[in-house]
Amino acid sequence: MSASTFKVKFLPHEREITVEDGENLIHAAMDAGVHINASCGGEGVCGKCRVLIEEGDVAEGISEKLSKEDIKKGYRLACKSLVKSDLVVRIPVESAIDASVLNLQSTPRRTAHIEQMDLGDLKEKGLFTPPVEKKYLELPEPTAQDNLPDVSRLVNYLKLSHDEHRMYVTPSVIQKIPDIIREKDFKITATLARPVHEGGRTRIINVQAGDTTDRNFAIAMDIGTTTIYGQILDLKSGEVLAENGDFNGQISFGEDVISRIVYAEKAGGLKKLQEVVIKTINTVIDSIIKQAGIDSDEISTITLAGNTTMTQLMLSVNPKYIRRSPYVPASTIYPPIRAFDLGMNLKEHVTALIYPQVSSYVGGDIVAGVMGSGMYRTEELTLYMDIGTNAEIVIGNKDWLACAACSAGPAFEGGGIKLGMRAAKGAIEDFSLDPVTLEPMLVTIGKVRPKGICGSGLITMVATMFEMGVIDNRGKFNRDLDTERIREVDGIYEYVIAWKDETQIDREVVITEIDIENLIRAKGAVYSGCMTLLSEVGMSIQDVERIILAGGFGSYVDLEKAMIIGLLPEIDADKVTFVGNGSLMGAKMSSLTNRIRRDVVEVTKKMTNFELSETPSYMDNYMAALFLPHTDIDMFPNLKARLDARRDMLQ
Repeated sequence: MSASTFKVKFLPHEREITVEDGENLIHAAMDAGVHINASCGGEGVCGKCRVLIEEGDVAEGISEKLSKEDIKKGYRLACKSLVKSDLVVRIPVESAIDASVLNLQSTPRRTAHIEQMDLGDLKEKGLFTPPVEKKYLELPEPTAQDNLPDVSRLVNYLKLSHDEHRMYVTPSVIQKIPDIIREKDFKITATLARPVHEGGRTRIINVQAGDTTDRNFAIAMDIGTTTIYGQILDLKSGEVLAENGDFNGQISFGEDVISRIVYAEKAGGLKKLQEVVIKTINTVIDSIIKQAGIDSDEISTITLAGNTTMTQLMLSVNPKYIRRSPYVPASTIYPPIRAFDLGMNLKEHVTALIYPQVSSYVGGDIVAGVMGSGMYRTEELTLYMDIGTNAEIVIGNKDWLACAACSAGPAFEGGGIKLGMRAAKGAIEDFSLDPVTLEPMLVTIGKVRPKGICGSGLITMVATMFEMGVIDNRGKFNRDLDTERIREVDGIYEYVIAWKDETQIDREVVITEIDIENLIRAKGAVYSGCMTLLSEVGMSIQDVERIILAGGFGSYVDLEKAMIIGLLPEIDADKVTFVGNGSLMGAKMSSLTNRIRRDVVEVTKKMTNFELSETPSYMDNYMAALFLPHTDIDMFPNLKARLDARRDMLQ
């Protein structure tokens, strides 16, 4: 057993789990599928999560909610206890569940395996070949007999000493070279931008005095609808030196791409949106350059990946026709552009490389994810999903790729939910129910009193309530249950997650039937998108060998719960991988290896796009998915078996 992990055994449930050093004990209980009463979100004020530490040690956990006698006996608050050794933890009788109904508990939490790019693997395979390289040169000084122009001297020396051919010198280099070349007695560093394809021309984009080959950096950026993230990369080592993100300033003009397209159609709208997004990009650029402690002159290139609308708005290209049938983007491929010309706070030599698009709703962010995840180079049949307000789906392998996009709505980000919110402090992110009392156990982000529900928490909540019989497959509450938490307010049924005195918003945190209905519609759109795309290419979910989840949402969602509500098809959780920000990962990969840039155009040509709104079977699949988990429960055999076992046990 590694010194950084410990075993925690929960009694009387006889469940054991391995956790990291310092893991919160209430999180460990949730991961093990063990219920502990908790209603304050982990702030430690309700005092309901008392546990007895029978063996081992925890850090903290002592509270005024515990008497001196309790503390002496070994009682601690689970929400405040940090695992510091192997533990045996007993759940006291007030929180214990009758052994006869242990199997009625929700299944243990299961999140996706997180996979990131392995820089060592990239180097081992000989793929660490950044598209921008620096060469140090000691040029012979001109004489009366050797009076070649400065540019010719540079080009000739590169040909002779570095075997460089077919070169093009940018105008900015011609402007700088007379002074730069003489600053350190004809000792200079030339920055070379490699062509995408063999046989193309190498561009000499910058010259610097002296030897600056150790100072060559790139920026990778994800231009998201909600947030913009950037990284500074050292092109010599491949390491990330700094990373930062900020909310896309365009949010003020609409939270989704359609509302921004509508705004762009107004007089001056397109210009305004372009200025706003560039301002956010510059904020991120300035931040990461400062963090990395480098000079902007040392940046050689910037790679940007965004969806089709974000890309066109960034480039000040009218997006009007993206939202009108037949949904045509202005372009799918963009040439290299000077970042300076777009208004970015970078020097004139810096080239902006824009990820290509596939269609109006499958953009460069998804292409970047496909490239960065490597699914286009594997034989495994892979399903790639980026879930947010819009869900983009790609299916295929190294031989073929098909893609589609569907509008899921804002439910996964807390929108359209009475007390929904983005993942932030106070948002309920984890939830379970005592199957006997139906009392909730919940944990909030930041472990403070709850004030709302984030997307991943909403999924866990609905899945748990469905499996526990609190709601039926239509998302309606079971009115016959003996609990005061289910009530009717203004003709709408709701479940009280936290009472007023347990929250920080001076009212109850509830989930309503309307909230559940909105989630069902959102998950139905995603699931039917998957099923439609699979059927259109003659495949079924049984053929899928791997699922890749991308985006911030995927890092928090409980896979088992996502399958219970029918958001994801029922598949072995070991086949699911989370890659984080796929768009940023792809932009990073392109900055570190020219191989990706060479492959990307061919990959986009291989990606067959299906417009789901024009695909007749999509609406049939969507209507069938508007139940928990689906109208055909046989498509979810593991869940069906658990529901049948629960029903038999209760009879």
